[in-house]
Amino acid sequence: MPLVRGPAAPDWMRDAIAKAQVPEAARAGLYLRAGLWDEAHEAAQAIENADGSYWHAIVHRQEPDAGNASYWFRRVGAHPIFPELARRAAEIEPALAGPWDPYRFIEYCEAASGEKERRAIAIQQVEWELLFDHSLQGR
Repeated sequence: MPLVRGPAAPDWMRDAIAKAQVPEAARAGLYLRAGLWDEAHEAAQAIENADGSYWHAIVHRQEPDAGNASYWFRRVGAHPIFPELARRAAEIEPALAGPWDPYRFIEYCEAASGEKERRAIAIQQVEWELLFDHSLQGR
């Protein structure tokens, strides 16, 4: 999954995700993973809890629209995946050690190129996996 909005998946994937028997927050994550940005945005915006706001924030981080991403992260608050995300992110990028700070990660992604971009993508993958698992469990 790229740091910046990339090409969308084919129509058959959009249809498969729409039909999947998953919680709506997980559906937003699937749309995002498939590069179906508009669908991910619409799904996330319709979810009025921290998980929906989190997916919405990632969508805007990838847009890229740092201000809008920050707005949605403020609505997330302290998400339950933050401690594990902080631990795993620090293993990938020691400069991000400490409590998870989504605003710092937005800045990190904006400045990412070369090796830093590879690390940002790896952290974003961990973030997606943790949030998707959390969303699947409907916590």
